[in-house]
Amino acid sequence: MNVQPVAHNTLQGGTLALVEPDETTWDAFVDAHPQGSLLQRSGWGELKGGFGWRARRLAVLGPDGALRAGALLLLRARYGLSIAYTPRGPLFAGEPATDDLLLAGLARVARQARAVLLRLEPNLTETAPAADALHSWLLLQGLQPAETIQPRSSIHVDLSLPEERLLAACSKGHRADIRRAERGGVVVRVGDADDLATFHGLMRDTGARARFAVHSEAYYRTAWRLFQPRSRLLLAELAGQVVAAHLVFADAQAGRYLYSGADERGLRAGANHLLAWHALRWARTQGCLWYDLWGIPDALGRAAAAPDAAARTALEAAAQNDPLIGVYRFKKGFGGQVVRYLPAYDRVLIAPLYQLALKRLAA
Repeated sequence: MNVQPVAHNTLQGGTLALVEPDETTWDAFVDAHPQGSLLQRSGWGELKGGFGWRARRLAVLGPDGALRAGALLLLRARYGLSIAYTPRGPLFAGEPATDDLLLAGLARVARQARAVLLRLEPNLTETAPAADALHSWLLLQGLQPAETIQPRSSIHVDLSLPEERLLAACSKGHRADIRRAERGGVVVRVGDADDLATFHGLMRDTGARARFAVHSEAYYRTAWRLFQPRSRLLLAELAGQVVAAHLVFADAQAGRYLYSGADERGLRAGANHLLAWHALRWARTQGCLWYDLWGIPDALGRAAAAPDAAARTALEAAAQNDPLIGVYRFKKGFGGQVVRYLPAYDRVLIAPLYQLALKRLAA
């Protein structure tokens, strides 16, 4: 293990050290942690490091020489100030001395970077056993709830089911669309680096049609490369032409549906349904426990936990006006469960500039 000491804390039975672990040590810790995520692996830091962010890995080393807690911290500077952010993290230990040292270390690094705020975004759903305790602890540390940067509500598909039951859990309409795409001549193949320009073209056209921003071709190319072999570019072809594509990922816990695009022919042919089915099957072969379909209207995540039928009905009605409602209908057809993550938590470091920083983050 190659680590660089940063700070220490003493507890009964030994000393805790705040360290900066090497990539191999850090990724092994992330993969073993129950809240580990693709967005906490070193590759995500390297990806973001090439596009405007600076990444640091901070971890708490126990007396036994094992990492106990840690975080991939992203820093983005502008006009001499910055924001500090842990995407789907930190990965806490649930031990006060350990977590105190980690939180203090993150705040110290953020202050050194002249960060206006330190934003934490725990990778825990609201119904997870440790969620209430972590929420209370963070509030007691003086952090305040904030809007998440990653989607707060999502759909998780259970991948422990046999393949035939996984298909049966899809809606009748989705099963029909998958079969219709196959009968209509849609063929799915695995893409490589030479196909990323085509993928980016589909993303660009889809973004223009649906009015969302897309990354550069270099960004998608880097993401695909950094996470090989646990990234997969799936292409749907009709009459020899690529009409839809998904770029998906797998970490130790879950498959992640992050990027997709399709043209009008692909949409009419049901190519996205067939691609998503292939992605689910691929994630199962990677040993993933579930497949994260990513963002849906947050009102639907709130509705899933609503205290009564009236509140649930009102939230579901509100969601109909969300730009993501069509995306939700597509994702829900794969039979998963709606989940909602804990909020983000902000440690305010430069109070007079905090509201301005929030506006810039929202933009």
